[in-house]
Amino acid sequence: MKSFATTTHELHFPAGELSGGEFVRPFECPERWQHVVDALAAQGFEAPVEPTPVPDSLLARVHSASYLDFLSHAWEWWTAAGFTAPALPSVIPARRMQQREPAHIDGKLGYYAMAIETAITSGSWHAAVGSASCAYSAAAHLQAGHSSAFALCRPPGHHAGIDLYGGYCFLNNAAVAAQHLLDSGALRVAVLDVDFHHGNGTQDIFYKRDDVLFVSLHGDPADAFPHFLGYADEQGEGAGAGFNRNYPLPEGCSFEKWSAALNDGLQHITRYAPDALVVSLGVDTFEHDPISFFKLATDDFSRYGDSLAKLNLPTVFVMEGGYAVAEIGTNTVNVLQGFQGS
Repeated sequence: MKSFATTTHELHFPAGELSGGEFVRPFECPERWQHVVDALAAQGFEAPVEPTPVPDSLLARVHSASYLDFLSHAWEWWTAAGFTAPALPSVIPARRMQQREPAHIDGKLGYYAMAIETAITSGSWHAAVGSASCAYSAAAHLQAGHSSAFALCRPPGHHAGIDLYGGYCFLNNAAVAAQHLLDSGALRVAVLDVDFHHGNGTQDIFYKRDDVLFVSLHGDPADAFPHFLGYADEQGEGAGAGFNRNYPLPEGCSFEKWSAALNDGLQHITRYAPDALVVSLGVDTFEHDPISFFKLATDDFSRYGDSLAKLNLPTVFVMEGGYAVAEIGTNTVNVLQGFQGS
């Protein structure tokens, strides 16, 4: 399985994030990337290759023009306003407030943010583009006739919507991969999100479309970030009605219960008969993840990798979350090996 990765991810690493009312070292840190690279090498995978830059036109098929303009200029506008610390929103347009983009960068941050833990720094835009380039290149590898590919994306992407960022995400890498596959001739693509947190951004992008089936297994939003999306009754709108499947699962969820939901989701994917599969591969379902509450063990990742292979679909794996840093490499590679072994 060919892998794509780039060291431009190092350009994004804020000094801290808000968690539990405190300013702490971000859980989404550069070491995550390195642990996965090391685990790939230890298990005999070829070294990841540098991706081809993602076309601006593809990003514009996934995100709004105003949002891309904001992301690409946010740091410039922030420093021009006299600020030097990492950019964080200080006000969010809540209910019954104007949903109108302000002129000042302080207001723009709140307008486009879905959460206030994710800071923008001088290198965030370049790191996000590099991450999206990995997903684009992995999808192009499939389009060239290969059966699978792995995009080691950092920063992750599945919380980034049409015009919003947060949850460590700026550009939606899985959506970039899916859209490129569609633009290259696929009629239908399935996106399976196995990250602990709901892929609210991916749902947002494809919610009114029938050319992408979105299936997500995640912590019940009543108790887990992002809280305000990911319920089972969210099934799509308009042309997309019936093409969105959410499986909110409870605290302490075991692999047996999780895999039962996965098997149901895989049946929906089989009936949909997509031309390709994009997997938002978050391994924060691990039992020792510090910001999640599922109970999957290391061996369970191999087991469900095998289940994904049985779909017999061209498959792109796109790295998302996983914050038990010491184990992220083993858990990620176990999924890929389970898939390849099958």
